[in-house]
Amino acid sequence: MRHLAILFACMLAFTHAEGRDPDKKYTRQEYIDLWKKVAVENMRQYHIPASIILAQGILESSCGNSDLATQANNHFGIKCHDWTGDKYYYDDDAKQECFRKYRQAHESYADHALFLTNRPRYASLFQLDPQDYKAWAHGLKKAGYATNPAYAELLIKIIDDSKLHRFDSGFIEEAIELPQEQPIASVGSKTKKTESSKTRKEAVTINLEREILSSENRIKYIEARSGDSPHKIAKELNLNLWQILKYNDIDRTAKLKAGQVVYLQPKRRKAKIERHVMKKGENLWEISQMYGIKLSRIYKLNELRENARVPEGFVLKLR
Repeated sequence: MRHLAILFACMLAFTHAEGRDPDKKYTRQEYIDLWKKVAVENMRQYHIPASIILAQGILESSCGNSDLATQANNHFGIKCHDWTGDKYYYDDDAKQECFRKYRQAHESYADHALFLTNRPRYASLFQLDPQDYKAWAHGLKKAGYATNPAYAELLIKIIDDSKLHRFDSGFIEEAIELPQEQPIASVGSKTKKTESSKTRKEAVTINLEREILSSENRIKYIEARSGDSPHKIAKELNLNLWQILKYNDIDRTAKLKAGQVVYLQPKRRKAKIERHVMKKGENLWEISQMYGIKLSRIYKLNELRENARVPEGFVLKLR
């Protein structure tokens, strides 16, 4: 039942991807554009990094151009195992190996998520930070997803080369065209604009009514409004509640003040500056939010116990 509910929730994302031309050879960027919404939706539902989902799809299906992808709609090289559905036989590590065959490619994306979440050998992956794509890549190799000894390095290179980690924030930026005479809207993330004689493009964050800002430490955040709560923000931005809580070192009962920074991505392991001198009334959580550095890292860098209070004038290490 959970599988059916998730498939239904993802249908809008799947629809555009199923419109691919079967005779067309897709470039990597075209493949990314085709499947990025599905990858982000699966990340939100299953906590698998979108960058990993896309990188595996790119690698395993040759950007959707492999025989396995075009003939069996299998984008992740998943073999039959205990599969009771249609099968496709293909030469891989051995001759005529059995692979899962799907009616539509989006079923391959859904099955990939279920394959990882339902098999005990991949359980350790879900203890990792969903923003740590490098750890996920090595974890997949260690768990035996592929036999290629360079599998982790190949995934990481694809992610780095195509900057796929940007999708791990849970947001997708789309370029929209506006008439030259029309002013560009102020909603969405601030990005570099390009202009031509006829149109100009701006990247805006889709499906959001709030302005997405970027901190000095390159972390996306919003400013809380009066009456906001962690649950309200998570629901409005289509994020999981645990993401808002973890990224901001707060619990579900936290009271948010208007104008307060609420991070939408994990804070960093170090700040841009080296030190901060504590002022009267400041606490370590406020410093963590101010500089976008994880609270646990502040404790570790300064050899402080959890929930420690530091006096005014204390020189706090931030890197």
